[in-house]
Amino acid sequence: MTKKVTLYIAASLDGYIARSDGGIDWLSFLDTEGEDYGYTAFYESTDAIVLGSNTYEVGLGFDEWPYPEKKSFVFTQRNLQSNREDVVFVSEPVEPALANIEAQGYKNIWLVGGGALINSFLQHSLIDEYIISIIPIILGGGIQLFPPPSPEEKLELINSKQYSTGLLQAHYKRI
Repeated sequence: MTKKVTLYIAASLDGYIARSDGGIDWLSFLDTEGEDYGYTAFYESTDAIVLGSNTYEVGLGFDEWPYPEKKSFVFTQRNLQSNREDVVFVSEPVEPALANIEAQGYKNIWLVGGGALINSFLQHSLIDEYIISIIPIILGGGIQLFPPPSPEEKLELINSKQYSTGLLQAHYKRI
């Protein structure tokens, strides 16, 4: 089985993944009965989570840890600690760190965010697939999905789906 890194993320119509303060409250209107926008199937297809330290801290603010039963690799230069056995802090550059994660047998890796980590993966062409859910809201500012400078990356559309909430989900692969 070949490895695959997938960026699975929601963004505002104007390209932001969070408010300037990291807030994601604007995603709450998507909570509709019985609709998970393919999240459960995607989550079950992954075997490891990769995220930046700010995104990790957002996750700590939820009532329950949002990535249960998955090893979470948190990229940070800060001295963070966790009592969770499924959380590992990573301080090395993305290329050797990803190679180390893959050497541990993890093949389907979810790149959660945030913007700086996404950009690091993008700079090294480490993202194989992109599943971007465009939320019908204009935030007008915040943390960009692809903060500059981002390299040019050519993508091929695998599929797309629209939902009654106005969310549009596009699935691309790198070519």
